[in-house]
Amino acid sequence: MSTISQAIIDDHRELEQYYNEVVNNANNHDHQQRFGNQFIWELARHSVGEELVLYPAMERHLGAEGKEMADSDRKEHHSVKQMLKEFQEMSASDSNYINQLKKIWGPLSEHIKEEEERDLPALEKKLQSAEGESESMAKSFERTKLFVPSRSHPSAGEHPPFETAMGLLAAPIDKVADLFRKFPDKEKL
Repeated sequence: MSTISQAIIDDHRELEQYYNEVVNNANNHDHQQRFGNQFIWELARHSVGEELVLYPAMERHLGAEGKEMADSDRKEHHSVKQMLKEFQEMSASDSNYINQLKKIWGPLSEHIKEEEERDLPALEKKLQSAEGESESMAKSFERTKLFVPSRSHPSAGEHPPFETAMGLLAAPIDKVADLFRKFPDKEKL
């Protein structure tokens, strides 16, 4: 059974894989577009999942320190979402496509490092006394990602309940539009 930390870290490794697929295939716009769409899809869902499941748990279990960490993480998310919104409106044939993705990856990779080295270990340490809590949060995180938007909507905010309401409104529109976007074949993921 997966812990919340492992679920988050697994997503981080997927994002890194999709980023590398885009950056390392500069001569294949179709490949870049497919993996760029996959990157957008995963990052949007992952971010909202963290904001709805992980950050409230950090505030609950870590007190003032958790609130400070969650607020900092939300600010970082907002900045990344702004850049992601610009990227998701681009095509792989755009000459600035890879540069925009690299612009996102810089602060995103720092955010990932902070979460993995500071936030998640602190939360897991507190959750050790609550048997099954981390695994339950991991399940909730994965379920949440099924119902949230698959594109960046920075104007929705990063705080429940507003984000939840906005996400529920945007998600069906995103999911219909995803039907017309190219994604990598399942065996390439």
